[in-house]
Amino acid sequence: MNINTSKALFERAKDYIPGGVNSPVRAFKAVGGAPLFFVRAEGAYLYDEDGNAYIDMINSWGPMILGHANKEIEEAIIKAVIDSPSFGAPSRMEVELAELITDMVPSIEKVRMVNSGTEAAMSAIRLARGFTKRNKILKFEGCYHGHGDSFLIAAGSGAMTMGVPDSPGVTEGTAKDTLLVPFNDLNKVNEVAADNKGEIAAIVVEPVAGNMGCVLPEPGFLEGLRKRCDEDEIVLVFDEVMTGFRLATGGAQQVFNVRADITTLGKIIGGGMPVGAYGGRADMMDYVSPQGPVYQAGTLSGNPVAMAAGFAQLSRLNEHPELYEQLDKTTKMITKGYQKALKKRKLTYTINQIGSMFSLFFTHKKVINFETAKSCNTEEFGRYFRFMLARGVYLAPSQFESLFLSTEITKDEVNKIISSFEAFLDQSI
Repeated sequence: MNINTSKALFERAKDYIPGGVNSPVRAFKAVGGAPLFFVRAEGAYLYDEDGNAYIDMINSWGPMILGHANKEIEEAIIKAVIDSPSFGAPSRMEVELAELITDMVPSIEKVRMVNSGTEAAMSAIRLARGFTKRNKILKFEGCYHGHGDSFLIAAGSGAMTMGVPDSPGVTEGTAKDTLLVPFNDLNKVNEVAADNKGEIAAIVVEPVAGNMGCVLPEPGFLEGLRKRCDEDEIVLVFDEVMTGFRLATGGAQQVFNVRADITTLGKIIGGGMPVGAYGGRADMMDYVSPQGPVYQAGTLSGNPVAMAAGFAQLSRLNEHPELYEQLDKTTKMITKGYQKALKKRKLTYTINQIGSMFSLFFTHKKVINFETAKSCNTEEFGRYFRFMLARGVYLAPSQFESLFLSTEITKDEVNKIISSFEAFLDQSI
Protein backbone atom coordinates (compact mmCIF):
# COMPACT_ATOMS: atom_id res chain seq x y z
CA MET A 1 0.00 0.00 0.00
CA ASN A 2 1.57 3.25 -1.21
CA ILE A 3 0.84 6.33 0.95
CA ASN A 4 3.73 8.53 -0.16
CA THR A 5 1.50 11.36 -1.37
CA SER A 6 -0.26 11.54 2.01
CA LYS A 7 3.10 11.64 3.78
CA ALA A 8 4.32 14.45 1.54
CA LEU A 9 1.13 16.46 2.07
CA PHE A 10 1.41 16.02 5.83
CA GLU A 11 4.95 17.38 5.78
CA ARG A 12 3.77 20.40 3.78
CA ALA A 13 0.82 20.91 6.11
CA LYS A 14 3.04 21.03 9.21
CA ASP A 15 4.68 24.20 7.86
CA TYR A 16 1.37 26.07 7.70
CA ILE A 17 -1.15 24.34 9.99
CA PRO A 18 -0.51 23.65 13.72
CA GLY A 19 0.53 20.00 13.90
CA GLY A 20 -0.33 19.63 10.24
CA VAL A 21 -4.04 19.05 10.95
CA ASN A 22 -7.17 21.05 11.68
CA SER A 23 -8.37 18.76 14.48
CA PRO A 24 -5.92 17.04 16.83
CA VAL A 25 -7.02 13.39 16.60
CA ARG A 26 -6.35 13.45 12.85
CA ALA A 27 -2.61 13.66 13.45
CA PHE A 28 -2.39 9.90 14.26
CA LYS A 29 -0.27 10.64 17.34
CA ALA A 30 -2.17 8.02 19.33
CA VAL A 31 -1.62 5.26 16.76
CA GLY A 32 1.62 6.13 15.00
CA GLY A 33 2.35 6.92 11.38
CA ALA A 34 1.25 9.75 9.13
CA PRO A 35 -2.41 10.62 8.58
CA LEU A 36 -4.02 9.81 5.26
CA PHE A 37 -5.24 12.57 2.96
CA PHE A 38 -8.44 11.73 1.09
CA VAL A 39 -9.66 12.88 -2.31
CA ARG A 40 -13.08 11.29 -2.59
CA ALA A 41 -15.55 8.89 -1.02
CA GLU A 42 -18.47 6.84 -2.25
CA GLY A 43 -20.83 4.49 -0.46
CA ALA A 44 -18.89 2.60 2.21
CA TYR A 45 -15.45 3.57 0.90
CA LEU A 46 -12.84 6.31 1.25
CA TYR A 47 -10.12 6.86 -1.37
CA ASP A 48 -6.80 8.46 -0.49
CA GLU A 49 -4.39 10.58 -2.53
CA ASP A 50 -2.51 7.46 -3.66
CA GLY A 51 -5.64 5.68 -4.90
CA ASN A 52 -6.03 3.26 -1.97
CA ALA A 53 -9.58 2.29 -0.97
CA TYR A 54 -10.69 1.85 2.65
CA ILE A 55 -13.89 0.63 4.26
CA ASP A 56 -14.98 3.64 6.30
CA MET A 57 -15.93 2.84 9.90
CA ILE A 58 -15.93 6.46 11.09
CA ASN A 59 -18.10 8.13 8.44
CA SER A 60 -16.85 11.66 9.14
CA TRP A 61 -17.30 10.94 12.87
CA GLY A 62 -20.99 10.19 12.41
CA PRO A 63 -22.67 12.43 9.82
CA MET A 64 -22.45 10.07 6.83
CA ILE A 65 -25.03 7.63 8.21
CA LEU A 66 -26.38 7.03 4.68
CA GLY A 67 -22.89 6.54 3.29
CA HIS A 68 -20.77 8.84 1.16
CA ALA A 69 -21.97 10.66 -1.96
CA ASN A 70 -25.63 9.94 -1.26
CA LYS A 71 -27.49 11.09 -4.37
CA GLU A 72 -30.43 12.76 -2.59
CA ILE A 73 -28.12 14.77 -0.36
CA GLU A 74 -25.79 15.68 -3.22
CA GLU A 75 -28.71 16.93 -5.31
CA ALA A 76 -29.99 19.04 -2.41
CA ILE A 77 -26.53 20.56 -1.91
CA ILE A 78 -26.05 21.33 -5.60
CA LYS A 79 -29.45 23.04 -5.83
CA ALA A 80 -28.69 25.12 -2.74
CA VAL A 81 -25.26 26.16 -4.01
CA ILE A 82 -26.71 27.24 -7.36
CA ASP A 83 -29.19 29.48 -5.56
CA SER A 84 -26.33 30.86 -3.38
CA PRO A 85 -24.10 29.24 -0.77
CA SER A 86 -24.91 31.94 1.81
CA PHE A 87 -27.42 34.72 2.43
CA GLY A 88 -26.59 35.84 5.97
CA ALA A 89 -30.36 36.22 6.24
CA PRO A 90 -33.37 33.94 6.83
CA SER A 91 -34.34 31.31 4.25
CA ARG A 92 -37.16 28.81 3.85
CA MET A 93 -34.97 25.74 4.39
CA GLU A 94 -33.97 26.66 7.96
CA VAL A 95 -37.67 26.86 8.86
CA GLU A 96 -38.40 23.50 7.25
CA LEU A 97 -35.45 21.83 8.97
CA ALA A 98 -36.48 23.31 12.33
CA GLU A 99 -40.01 21.96 11.82
CA LEU A 100 -38.64 18.52 10.97
CA ILE A 101 -36.32 18.42 14.01
CA THR A 102 -39.12 19.41 16.39
CA ASP A 103 -41.37 16.78 14.82
CA MET A 104 -38.77 14.02 15.24
CA VAL A 105 -37.61 14.89 18.78
CA PRO A 106 -40.59 15.46 21.12
CA SER A 107 -38.54 17.27 23.80
CA ILE A 108 -37.47 19.93 21.30
CA GLU A 109 -40.21 22.53 20.97
CA LYS A 110 -37.99 25.24 19.50
CA VAL A 111 -34.50 25.03 18.01
CA ARG A 112 -31.70 27.49 17.18
CA MET A 113 -29.28 26.64 14.37
CA VAL A 114 -25.54 27.22 14.88
CA ASN A 115 -22.37 26.10 13.08
CA SER A 116 -20.81 23.38 15.24
CA GLY A 117 -21.43 21.04 18.13
CA THR A 118 -19.06 23.10 20.27
CA GLU A 119 -21.08 26.23 19.59
CA ALA A 120 -24.30 24.37 20.39
CA ALA A 121 -22.95 23.13 23.74
CA MET A 122 -21.55 26.54 24.73
CA SER A 123 -24.87 28.19 23.87
CA ALA A 124 -26.90 25.57 25.73
CA ILE A 125 -24.90 26.12 28.92
CA ARG A 126 -25.16 29.90 28.63
CA LEU A 127 -28.92 29.52 28.22
CA ALA A 128 -29.17 27.21 31.24
CA ARG A 129 -27.22 29.69 33.35
CA GLY A 130 -29.32 32.60 32.17
CA PHE A 131 -32.58 30.76 32.70
CA THR A 132 -31.75 29.51 36.22
CA LYS A 133 -29.58 32.48 37.27
CA ARG A 134 -27.02 29.98 38.59
CA ASN A 135 -23.35 29.58 37.60
CA LYS A 136 -22.23 26.00 38.15
CA ILE A 137 -22.56 23.07 35.78
CA LEU A 138 -22.08 19.38 36.45
CA LYS A 139 -20.41 17.29 33.75
CA PHE A 140 -19.02 13.77 33.58
CA GLU A 141 -15.42 12.61 33.34
CA GLY A 142 -14.65 11.48 29.81
CA CYS A 143 -17.64 13.18 28.19
CA TYR A 144 -16.68 15.67 25.49
CA HIS A 145 -18.91 18.61 24.65
CA GLY A 146 -16.64 20.52 22.33
CA HIS A 147 -13.70 22.77 23.13
CA GLY A 148 -15.52 25.44 25.13
CA ASP A 149 -13.67 26.41 28.30
CA SER A 150 -16.30 24.96 30.64
CA PHE A 151 -15.96 21.54 29.02
CA LEU A 152 -12.19 21.04 28.77
CA ILE A 153 -11.93 19.39 32.15
CA ALA A 154 -11.57 15.58 32.04
CA ALA A 155 -12.87 15.95 28.50
CA GLY A 156 -12.40 12.52 26.97
CA SER A 157 -11.00 11.62 23.59
CA GLY A 158 -9.36 14.81 22.35
CA ALA A 159 -7.45 15.47 25.53
CA MET A 160 -6.76 11.78 26.16
CA THR A 161 -5.38 11.28 22.68
CA MET A 162 -3.00 14.20 23.08
CA GLY A 163 -2.03 13.26 26.63
CA VAL A 164 -3.31 16.52 28.15
CA PRO A 165 -6.46 15.95 30.18
CA ASP A 166 -6.93 19.69 30.75
CA SER A 167 -6.09 22.56 28.42
CA PRO A 168 -3.94 25.60 29.18
CA GLY A 169 -6.01 28.74 28.68
CA VAL A 170 -8.93 27.52 30.78
CA THR A 171 -9.16 29.89 33.73
CA GLU A 172 -9.23 28.82 37.35
CA GLY A 173 -12.60 30.52 37.79
CA THR A 174 -14.13 28.54 34.93
CA ALA A 175 -12.77 25.31 36.37
CA LYS A 176 -14.28 26.08 39.76
CA ASP A 177 -17.72 26.44 38.20
CA THR A 178 -17.46 22.99 36.59
CA LEU A 179 -18.30 20.07 38.88
CA LEU A 180 -16.93 16.66 37.83
CA VAL A 181 -18.54 13.29 38.46
CA PRO A 182 -17.73 9.80 37.07
CA PHE A 183 -20.05 8.71 34.27
CA ASN A 184 -22.68 6.22 35.46
CA ASP A 185 -22.20 7.14 39.14
CA LEU A 186 -25.63 8.34 40.23
CA ASN A 187 -24.73 8.25 43.92
CA LYS A 188 -21.93 10.72 43.31
CA VAL A 189 -24.26 12.94 41.29
CA ASN A 190 -26.69 13.10 44.19
CA GLU A 191 -23.87 13.77 46.65
CA VAL A 192 -22.42 16.63 44.58
CA ALA A 193 -25.88 18.07 43.92
CA ALA A 194 -26.61 18.08 47.66
CA ASP A 195 -23.29 19.82 48.40
CA ASN A 196 -24.08 22.50 45.80
CA LYS A 197 -27.83 22.81 46.28
CA GLY A 198 -29.31 25.85 44.58
CA GLU A 199 -26.06 26.57 42.68
CA ILE A 200 -26.14 24.15 39.73
CA ALA A 201 -27.59 25.51 36.51
CA ALA A 202 -27.24 22.38 34.39
CA ILE A 203 -26.24 18.75 34.30
CA VAL A 204 -24.78 18.09 30.85
CA VAL A 205 -24.20 14.54 29.63
CA GLU A 206 -23.70 12.46 26.52
CA PRO A 207 -26.56 9.94 26.99
CA VAL A 208 -24.26 7.47 25.25
CA ALA A 209 -20.67 8.58 25.64
CA GLY A 210 -18.69 8.51 22.42
CA ASN A 211 -15.49 10.28 23.39
CA MET A 212 -13.97 7.73 25.76
CA GLY A 213 -15.01 5.08 23.31
CA CYS A 214 -18.63 3.98 23.12
CA VAL A 215 -19.85 3.80 26.75
CA LEU A 216 -23.49 3.06 27.49
CA PRO A 217 -25.51 4.39 30.43
CA GLU A 218 -26.13 1.84 33.16
CA PRO A 219 -29.82 1.00 33.81
CA GLY A 220 -31.44 3.80 35.79
CA PHE A 221 -28.62 6.31 35.29
CA LEU A 222 -30.35 8.66 32.86
CA GLU A 223 -33.63 8.26 34.71
CA GLY A 224 -31.83 9.21 37.92
CA LEU A 225 -30.42 12.35 36.32
CA ARG A 226 -33.89 13.36 35.18
CA LYS A 227 -35.23 12.86 38.72
CA ARG A 228 -32.40 14.86 40.32
CA CYS A 229 -32.89 17.73 37.87
CA ASP A 230 -36.63 17.79 38.50
CA GLU A 231 -36.16 17.85 42.27
CA ASP A 232 -33.48 20.58 42.28
CA GLU A 233 -34.79 22.64 39.32
CA ILE A 234 -31.62 21.94 37.34
CA VAL A 235 -31.63 22.05 33.54
CA LEU A 236 -30.88 18.61 32.06
CA VAL A 237 -28.81 18.98 28.88
CA PHE A 238 -28.37 15.97 26.61
CA ASP A 239 -25.44 16.29 24.23
CA GLU A 240 -26.80 14.37 21.25
CA VAL A 241 -24.31 15.70 18.73
CA MET A 242 -23.31 12.06 18.17
CA THR A 243 -26.44 10.13 19.13
CA GLY A 244 -29.03 12.50 17.68
CA PHE A 245 -30.73 10.81 14.71
CA ARG A 246 -28.04 8.09 14.76
CA LEU A 247 -29.59 5.72 17.28
CA ALA A 248 -33.22 6.40 16.32
CA THR A 249 -35.36 9.08 14.70
CA GLY A 250 -35.71 10.60 18.17
CA GLY A 251 -32.11 9.95 19.19
CA ALA A 252 -31.01 8.51 22.53
CA GLN A 253 -34.01 10.12 24.22
CA GLN A 254 -36.27 7.83 22.23
CA VAL A 255 -34.13 4.76 22.91
CA PHE A 256 -33.95 5.31 26.69
CA ASN A 257 -37.32 7.09 27.08
CA VAL A 258 -35.80 10.02 29.01
CA ARG A 259 -36.51 13.60 27.95
CA ALA A 260 -33.95 16.38 28.23
CA ASP A 261 -34.76 20.04 28.83
CA ILE A 262 -32.21 21.16 26.25
CA THR A 263 -30.62 19.02 23.53
CA THR A 264 -27.51 19.80 21.49
CA LEU A 265 -27.30 18.45 17.96
CA GLY A 266 -24.81 18.37 15.11
CA LYS A 267 -23.19 16.03 12.60
CA ILE A 268 -26.15 14.20 11.02
CA ILE A 269 -28.37 17.31 10.88
CA GLY A 270 -25.99 18.80 8.31
CA GLY A 271 -25.65 15.77 6.05
CA GLY A 272 -21.88 16.20 6.17
CA MET A 273 -21.82 20.01 6.10
CA PRO A 274 -20.60 21.99 9.16
CA VAL A 275 -23.58 22.53 11.46
CA GLY A 276 -24.90 22.47 15.00
CA ALA A 277 -28.12 23.23 16.84
CA TYR A 278 -29.58 23.42 20.31
CA GLY A 279 -33.22 23.18 21.22
CA GLY A 280 -35.63 22.27 23.95
CA ARG A 281 -38.55 23.48 26.01
CA ALA A 282 -40.21 26.55 24.52
CA ASP A 283 -40.09 28.50 27.80
CA MET A 284 -36.32 28.02 27.94
CA MET A 285 -35.67 28.67 24.25
CA ASP A 286 -37.69 31.89 24.49
CA TYR A 287 -34.88 33.18 26.73
CA VAL A 288 -32.62 33.30 23.66
CA SER A 289 -32.20 36.64 21.88
CA PRO A 290 -33.87 38.39 20.16
CA GLN A 291 -36.90 37.14 22.11
CA GLY A 292 -35.10 36.86 25.44
CA PRO A 293 -32.08 38.26 27.29
CA VAL A 294 -29.54 35.45 26.63
CA TYR A 295 -27.42 36.62 23.70
CA GLN A 296 -26.25 34.26 20.98
CA ALA A 297 -25.65 35.01 17.31
CA GLY A 298 -23.93 33.64 14.22
CA THR A 299 -23.38 35.20 10.82
CA LEU A 300 -23.56 31.87 8.97
CA SER A 301 -26.07 30.13 11.26
CA GLY A 302 -28.81 28.44 9.24
CA ASN A 303 -26.53 28.29 6.21
CA PRO A 304 -28.75 27.28 3.25
CA VAL A 305 -26.38 24.59 1.98
CA ALA A 306 -26.12 22.90 5.38
CA MET A 307 -29.87 23.22 5.93
CA ALA A 308 -30.63 21.64 2.54
CA ALA A 309 -28.24 18.74 3.15
CA GLY A 310 -29.58 18.15 6.65
CA PHE A 311 -33.21 18.29 5.53
CA ALA A 312 -32.56 15.72 2.81
CA GLN A 313 -30.83 13.36 5.23
CA LEU A 314 -33.30 13.70 8.11
CA SER A 315 -36.23 13.30 5.73
CA ARG A 316 -34.80 10.03 4.48
CA LEU A 317 -34.28 8.74 8.02
CA ASN A 318 -37.72 9.90 9.15
CA GLU A 319 -39.44 8.22 6.21
CA HIS A 320 -37.48 4.99 6.60
CA PRO A 321 -37.05 4.17 10.32
CA GLU A 322 -36.32 0.58 9.29
CA LEU A 323 -32.83 1.82 8.38
CA TYR A 324 -32.02 1.85 12.10
CA GLU A 325 -32.84 -1.86 12.32
CA GLN A 326 -30.56 -2.47 9.36
CA LEU A 327 -27.74 -0.49 10.98
CA ASP A 328 -28.11 -2.33 14.28
CA LYS A 329 -28.13 -5.70 12.48
CA THR A 330 -24.99 -4.85 10.49
CA THR A 331 -23.15 -3.59 13.56
CA LYS A 332 -24.10 -6.70 15.55
CA MET A 333 -22.77 -8.90 12.74
CA ILE A 334 -19.38 -7.24 13.17
CA THR A 335 -19.33 -7.27 16.98
CA LYS A 336 -20.49 -10.89 17.12
CA GLY A 337 -17.77 -11.79 14.63
CA TYR A 338 -15.23 -10.03 16.83
CA GLN A 339 -16.51 -11.78 19.95
CA LYS A 340 -16.37 -15.17 18.25
CA ALA A 341 -12.79 -14.52 17.14
CA LEU A 342 -11.76 -13.41 20.65
CA LYS A 343 -13.41 -16.40 22.31
CA LYS A 344 -11.69 -18.82 19.92
CA ARG A 345 -8.34 -17.38 20.98
CA LYS A 346 -9.29 -17.20 24.69
CA LEU A 347 -9.10 -13.39 24.74
CA THR A 348 -11.50 -11.26 26.78
CA TYR A 349 -11.30 -7.75 25.36
CA THR A 350 -14.40 -5.64 25.93
CA ILE A 351 -16.86 -4.62 23.20
CA ASN A 352 -19.55 -1.98 23.77
CA GLN A 353 -22.26 -1.53 21.15
CA ILE A 354 -25.55 0.27 20.67
CA GLY A 355 -27.17 0.65 17.28
CA SER A 356 -24.55 1.69 14.74
CA MET A 357 -22.01 2.79 17.37
CA PHE A 358 -19.42 0.46 18.88
CA SER A 359 -15.95 0.25 20.39
CA LEU A 360 -13.43 -2.54 20.93
CA PHE A 361 -11.58 -1.81 24.17
CA PHE A 362 -8.22 -3.47 24.73
CA THR A 363 -8.97 -4.19 28.37
CA HIS A 364 -10.45 -7.10 30.28
CA LYS A 365 -12.51 -4.75 32.43
CA LYS A 366 -16.12 -3.82 31.78
CA VAL A 367 -15.95 -0.26 30.43
CA ILE A 368 -18.57 1.91 32.13
CA ASN A 369 -16.72 5.18 32.73
CA PHE A 370 -13.55 7.18 32.11
CA GLU A 371 -11.49 5.28 34.68
CA THR A 372 -12.22 1.85 33.21
CA ALA A 373 -11.66 3.19 29.67
CA LYS A 374 -8.19 4.35 30.72
CA SER A 375 -7.28 0.75 31.63
CA CYS A 376 -6.97 -0.05 27.91
CA ASN A 377 -3.71 -1.12 26.32
CA THR A 378 -3.30 1.80 23.91
CA GLU A 379 -0.15 0.35 22.36
CA GLU A 380 -2.07 -2.76 21.36
CA PHE A 381 -4.81 -0.56 19.95
CA GLY A 382 -2.19 1.24 17.86
CA ARG A 383 -1.01 -2.09 16.42
CA TYR A 384 -4.62 -3.02 15.69
CA PHE A 385 -5.27 0.29 13.95
CA ARG A 386 -2.17 0.06 11.76
CA PHE A 387 -2.86 -3.59 10.83
CA MET A 388 -6.47 -2.88 9.84
CA LEU A 389 -5.43 0.22 7.90
CA ALA A 390 -2.92 -1.80 5.89
CA ARG A 391 -5.75 -4.19 4.98
CA GLY A 392 -8.04 -1.38 3.84
CA VAL A 393 -10.18 -0.81 6.94
CA TYR A 394 -10.26 2.76 8.24
CA LEU A 395 -10.86 2.98 12.01
CA ALA A 396 -10.93 5.93 14.37
CA PRO A 397 -7.25 6.74 15.13
CA SER A 398 -7.77 6.63 18.89
CA GLN A 399 -8.81 4.00 21.44
CA PHE A 400 -11.05 6.63 22.98
CA GLU A 401 -13.42 7.18 20.06
CA SER A 402 -16.56 5.35 19.02
CA LEU A 403 -16.95 3.91 15.54
CA PHE A 404 -19.95 4.89 13.40
CA LEU A 405 -21.29 2.65 10.62
CA SER A 406 -23.33 3.59 7.57
CA THR A 407 -26.19 1.91 5.75
CA GLU A 408 -23.81 1.28 2.83
CA ILE A 409 -21.82 -1.42 4.62
CA THR A 410 -22.89 -4.80 3.21
CA LYS A 411 -22.06 -8.40 4.11
CA ASP A 412 -19.00 -8.23 1.88
CA GLU A 413 -17.54 -5.36 3.93
CA VAL A 414 -18.58 -7.07 7.17
CA ASN A 415 -16.75 -10.25 6.15
CA LYS A 416 -13.61 -8.31 5.22
CA ILE A 417 -13.64 -6.42 8.54
CA ILE A 418 -14.02 -9.64 10.56
CA SER A 419 -11.41 -11.58 8.57
CA SER A 420 -8.96 -8.69 8.97
CA PHE A 421 -9.56 -8.67 12.73
CA GLU A 422 -9.00 -12.45 12.88
CA ALA A 423 -5.72 -12.04 11.01
CA PHE A 424 -4.67 -9.31 13.44
CA LEU A 425 -5.35 -11.58 16.42
CA ASP A 426 -3.44 -14.45 14.84
CA GLN A 427 -0.32 -12.36 14.29
CA SER A 428 -0.62 -10.85 17.78
CA ILE A 429 -0.74 -14.13 19.73
